[in-house]
Amino acid sequence: MPAWLAWWLALNVATALLYGYDKAISGGPRRRIPERTLLAFALLGGSPGALLAMRVFRHKTAKPSFRRAIALIVAAQLIALVALWRVMAA
Repeated sequence: MPAWLAWWLALNVATALLYGYDKAISGGPRRRIPERTLLAFALLGGSPGALLAMRVFRHKTAKPSFRRAIALIVAAQLIALVALWRVMAA
């Protein structure tokens, strides 16, 4: 397995685990994970893990500003992937 793929998979697992942990401690006395940290993990490449965790744990799905931020991150990443693909295909 290429190193970049192992890194990407590990990042997505870590992102999903962070979202799950934050959901598990919500409503309790422990400090929550800041939204900017959750979004940073998605921005760094963990957006598939974030989207999966949001669906599985039903976490942050009722907060429109968070959903918009995730949507913008995913859109930017898709645009970057298409641009990279075009450059590589040329």
